[in-house]
Amino acid sequence: MAARKTGLGRGLDALIPQDHPTGGFAQISTQAVLPNPKQPRTEFDQASLDSLAASIEGVGLLQPIVVRPAGDGYVLVAGERRLRAVRQLGHAEIAAVIREETDDATNLTEALVENLQREDLNPLEEAAAYRQLLEDLGMTHDEIAERVGRSRSAVTNTLRLLGLPMPIQKLVVSGELSAGHARALLGSNDEAYAIHIAQRAVAEGWTVRRVEEAMRLRATQGRPTRSTSGVVRPAEIIELEDRLQDRLGTKVAIDYRGKGGKITIKYTSPDDLERIYRHLFGSDA
Repeated sequence: MAARKTGLGRGLDALIPQDHPTGGFAQISTQAVLPNPKQPRTEFDQASLDSLAASIEGVGLLQPIVVRPAGDGYVLVAGERRLRAVRQLGHAEIAAVIREETDDATNLTEALVENLQREDLNPLEEAAAYRQLLEDLGMTHDEIAERVGRSRSAVTNTLRLLGLPMPIQKLVVSGELSAGHARALLGSNDEAYAIHIAQRAVAEGWTVRRVEEAMRLRATQGRPTRSTSGVVRPAEIIELEDRLQDRLGTKVAIDYRGKGGKITIKYTSPDDLERIYRHLFGSDA
């Protein structure tokens, strides 16, 4: 899984002249953007902005804001939360789609669909564009699917990628983990295990099917993220648990209690117990 550079964010300044562009994609000054006078929302939840800022800091700005030229600057068409979050981080510039027309709703739809049709978008950028169509235009999943020529399930599954833990999102953005691998990690209640499997998939070149099997095994076993003592299990303990299962060929559960704990090894018959014993201590033991 070779890494692939994103088409947004830092890469834009190498693609488009930056002398106050008036169309297309560009990096523009965050201070050159004026508020949208038609923005109905005046209050923005700070916790939500903090979360968005943390996401941008972690994986970059996945979807540009949309602006139109106005004098020596720009008027914001869509993306005020992203603009506020980027300003909160202290960034001097932000990626933007610049539209010269004045019909905000129509042009926003066209700008986002145009963005989605670019071939260099990574899966998370595509998901962020879908979310913008949902939030800024109030479109349904069915309407988005019709506009971009995708199935409804493809749109829904792509949107779900935005719910992945940040370490997994970073692997998707860098191109180390494919959208197929990422989708296989969705729905897990054990975040540490999902991150562990994602990292192993990258390091060992796992197929999507192998990731699906690992997640299915965990779901079947139903092991919680916490041990029975209530202590959160580190990823290293989960990895050791998996390695023991692979080595012994049976279910192994580690009850992690911080400094100590216990290991439970399942056997199905006296012969199976003998097999495990000899595997652990040798045929002469």
